[in-house]
Amino acid sequence: MKRVPLVYHPKYSYPFDSKHRFVMSKFERLYDYCCNAGLVASNEHQPSAARIDELTLCHASRYLNDLTHNTLAPKALRRIGLPWSEALIERTLISPNGTLYAAELAIEFGVGVHLAGGTHHAHYDFGSGYCLLNDLAFVSRTLVARGQVQRVLIFDCDVHQGDGTAAILQEDEQIFCCSVHCEKNFPFRKQESDLDVGLSVGMRDMEYLHIVEQTLVRLLEHFQPDIVLYDAGVDVWKGDALGNLNISLEGIRARDDLVLEHCLDRAIPVATVIGGGYDRDHDALARRHGIIVHAAQDAFARFA
Repeated sequence: MKRVPLVYHPKYSYPFDSKHRFVMSKFERLYDYCCNAGLVASNEHQPSAARIDELTLCHASRYLNDLTHNTLAPKALRRIGLPWSEALIERTLISPNGTLYAAELAIEFGVGVHLAGGTHHAHYDFGSGYCLLNDLAFVSRTLVARGQVQRVLIFDCDVHQGDGTAAILQEDEQIFCCSVHCEKNFPFRKQESDLDVGLSVGMRDMEYLHIVEQTLVRLLEHFQPDIVLYDAGVDVWKGDALGNLNISLEGIRARDDLVLEHCLDRAIPVATVIGGGYDRDHDALARRHGIIVHAAQDAFARFA
């Protein structure tokens, strides 16, 4: 069986407070889940760390220096919401290249899956909402700058608006940012994406899936991207600690299926990132993040 390309690094998870709202163990648990589910064989790819000079494509040099040398102001660290450590910085520098690797694999094979990524709250010169570097902005600009693609669609279905992505890329005409999010949720000061679709609190599967599909189809037909970066956040789930929507597990799977199928039907490569998800049951959260991997594997098997 052909397996969809997966990108992962064992340093994505490291010893971390298990009671913290951000589930740092979910990356390792997701990888283990994928191994146990038979989704990992010779299809695993490991990224290297991004260089600081590469990251200046979307982040301020001073911010990168303060971030990596632990000289951020206490207020700036509180805005990020994660305690600084060498391990945090090490995994943070690897993750943007993981999404880039997944995008390059998608260009080659049609689909690429990153078992991390979606850090869309990171802005040009500050981090926010557990996000230190913006992988979606970094990858989009890198692909365009290298001439690997002409047009990038960021289709962000995390329950929270991709405010950092929108702010960084607001002048980039070759990159289209679409955020489909719960309107009354973090961040409470929204940025202006190329297209923002604010959803009402408590929205259920049928209405949600209709909006996601209609929005995506319209963008694929009118913008005609060369690649789609898909943030498959599972914090839309009805029991998510930070969600406010009422989407079932079946609804998440249907969403992922339709996004992949509409892209691949049009021969548009799609790279997926896992985005947000919050749960004190870390294994259950890893299984939810595994939904996009199963969907990508099934789509890859059909379209490869």
